[in-house]
Amino acid sequence: MTTSSSSSTATAATAANSQPCNGYAEFCERKYSNITMVTAHNSPFVKKNNVASNQAYPVRTQLDDGVRMVSFEAHYYQDEIYLCHTSCELLNMGTLESYLTNVTDWVKENPYDVVTVLIVNSDYVDPSNFTAPIQNSGLIDYVYEPWKIPMNVSDWPTLSEMILAEKRVVMFMDYQADQSSIPYILDEFSQMWETPFSPLNASFPCTVQRPPGITAAEAEERMYMINHNLDIEVMLEGIEILIPDTAQLNTTNAVSGFGSLGLMANNCRAKWDRPPNFLLVDYYNDGNFPGSVFEVAAQMNNVTYNGKCCGATSAAAHRV
Repeated sequence: MTTSSSSSTATAATAANSQPCNGYAEFCERKYSNITMVTAHNSPFVKKNNVASNQAYPVRTQLDDGVRMVSFEAHYYQDEIYLCHTSCELLNMGTLESYLTNVTDWVKENPYDVVTVLIVNSDYVDPSNFTAPIQNSGLIDYVYEPWKIPMNVSDWPTLSEMILAEKRVVMFMDYQADQSSIPYILDEFSQMWETPFSPLNASFPCTVQRPPGITAAEAEERMYMINHNLDIEVMLEGIEILIPDTAQLNTTNAVSGFGSLGLMANNCRAKWDRPPNFLLVDYYNDGNFPGSVFEVAAQMNNVTYNGKCCGATSAAAHRV
């Protein structure tokens, strides 16, 4: 991305020539809807030796490593929005505001990166319950408000446009979003579709599961996310819950082979004639080698992945 120190448009993003966007100069002139990004499924659920966890590293490390969408279950609990896995009695990782404050801090420190947040509104509460955490965390200063509702694939701005405008955080909500009253919380399923979620087998079809009933023509006009998190079903404290099949992670998050992220991404690209926008995974740091999920994203983006993954040593890694 080429910018100038005299530009009145760029605020934090100034005084850099050919500055990469999300780690790659090639991305700057691409539309947001024309980039494949790794998604950390249930990003906040990081707790050692807890089977309900979905990730190994906290959100700032996830973003340092190259994750560019974070998703999470949100529950209305004790008059606030908390981040809990299925039940706040099972795994409670604190308030949404605290989590988003960490995201905001990272966004401030990385002015050439665009981040997406996917809120799973598990209790189907009114979206107005989410505005205070977004505002109090400071993330409100960076949220993107679309120019039309809904946004088709061709409607999205380029990364450089979002970066120069300092509107670098896209927020989606799966259910109950109302863009007419809260324009920065985007309704997910009118603008993105998903493949089957939390599968218990490794076939990983590229079919549309949510929203149900849309035509192929409608699907082609929306972004899409592939859910590539292989699960097993267990009973915990009397609650039936799906948890990551950690024994299969080296295969599930691999670049190639049956059941791999790479195979699913390639199959979906062939089926829909374009790569997926988001690759949702558990334990992104695992795979057939550290960073294999980012290698898959790089292949979808037709760039070379040369990042370092995963953990504290990866802060300077290229990002996807």
